Amino acid sequence: MISESTGVKSIDLQSSSYTTKPRQVTILSRFFPSFSFYLHMIGIVRQASKKARQGSYDTSEWCASSLDTLRALEHVGCRIEVTGLDNFRSLEGPCIFIGNHMSTLETFVLPILISSFKESTFVVKQSLVEYPVFKYVMRSRNPITVGRSNPRDDLKAVMEGGVERLKSGISIVIFPQTTRTPIFDPEQFNSIGVKLAKKAGVPVVPIALKTDAWSNGKFFKDFGRIEPAKTVHIAFGSPLRVRDRGIEELQQIIDFIIGKLQEWGGDVAIPK
Repeated sequence: MISESTGVKSIDLQSSSYTTKPRQVTILSRFFPSFSFYLHMIGIVRQASKKARQGSYDTSEWCASSLDTLRALEHVGCRIEVTGLDNFRSLEGPCIFIGNHMSTLETFVLPILISSFKESTFVVKQSLVEYPVFKYVMRSRNPITVGRSNPRDDLKAVMEGGVERLKSGISIVIFPQTTRTPIFDPEQFNSIGVKLAKKAGVPVVPIALKTDAWSNGKFFKDFGRIEPAKTVHIAFGSPLRVRDRGIEELQQIIDFIIGKLQEWGGDVAIPK
């Protein structure tokens, strides 16, 4: 858990779930939620980047930035619902979190939920570690980077970098989709995370995400509209041990995501 010394209020993650409590929303946030949110985000990222450049941005600071982002979303009226925390927080050793990728939100919010209990990092696209200002934050987390232009090179980077980090006790968050989209397409959900889990001998924890309250932008994909009317849903499933080729486990992850999205009113592509 985050200590009060980080300068932010802690969040209660002792139960299996978390739900935003009712709160007053300012007039500015009610009528201009995107403007109000990104105003907060600029400050969060600048402060985090400064600490990362100074070499003082550790896991506790990362969680604090993540919590600040969660609070900024709640500040503009977003409701956040998280379930299944007890599915992994008592799990011994590192694991691989595998989920659908809907928006920028999960990259910013998942650290407070996961790294409060387990050291973790992400598999991210190369451009994230080259992003102005934010690159210092991302690099400090020792992520696994992929180019998404050569699947063979990406597989090698994830396998080699993933095993190395897992052996050192660092869990990995991976979104095995070809692109980030509000519509979940099972056919675009690959097996790279399951293959890594099999090779490293670690369990997999499925994550279902409905995070389109932070929409993808038209011109800058990471900076879309904030839509408080849409509830943010994050659900962690029961851990799975990968056997044989992992085909059955991959399907279980996909079924978990589809089931949750349907429960939440999300969009799922119909296989052709």
